[in-house]
Amino acid sequence: MSKRDTVPELVTLHVWRIPRTALPRALARMALDPHRLRALPGVRFGKLLGTGTGAGFGPGDADPTRWAALTVWDSPAAATRFADSSVGRAWSGLARTGVRLDLRPLTSRGEWSRRRPFGDPAGGPATGPVLALTRARLRPARALTFWRAVPPVAAALHAAPGLLARFGVGEAPLGWQGTVSVWRDPADLVAFAYRHPEHRAAITRTPTERWYAEELFARFEVRDVIGDRTVLGWVADGDPAKGGRA
Repeated sequence: MSKRDTVPELVTLHVWRIPRTALPRALARMALDPHRLRALPGVRFGKLLGTGTGAGFGPGDADPTRWAALTVWDSPAAATRFADSSVGRAWSGLARTGVRLDLRPLTSRGEWSRRRPFGDPAGGPATGPVLALTRARLRPARALTFWRAVPPVAAALHAAPGLLARFGVGEAPLGWQGTVSVWRDPADLVAFAYRHPEHRAAITRTPTERWYAEELFARFEVRDVIGDRTVLGWVADGDPAKGGRA
């Protein structure tokens, strides 16, 4: 098994809030930086992502003032050099504020760009907050039925007990869709994923509707949250503007 297929010690999610005046520069960075991110020393897998509110997955849901980078590292030591890299400096220079989440993979199934970026985690115990990442590449012929199915699930997610933050992510305005959600503890995530009727209905429809050409679902222990949590839309756990540990 190659190192790139093993379970990484550390995955980071950087999220930046930029002023609207910086949007042209952010779009230029989105064209230039994906390759530069993957070429950084110690990076196994990296994606630069646009974000949305998570209420839908069409262009109208996009948030042009919030951008993200998901990075899988060879080691925690390699991750410490991101801030001083050309990519890290460029996005920090654009941002009004930002936050970094340090993540440990718990479970992962499926593929992203024909890769299994988080290996095959064995699960294991997790206490405290967990992050769920879903990502899919839609079949164009099935996109309309998928978008029609999203609003009931998104509305249910917004009101789910234990939800700390949620937003959409995507590599393109259409077709490459995903969500990030942060939960108070694993039990809250499991309760929504497997017991909420709207979400269960969507899971049941997925094989028959054949919405996805490629899909991935991963769950992570949130080891640290460093920076401004309001960038994530943090809604609970005391002062949402407070940085530090989750």
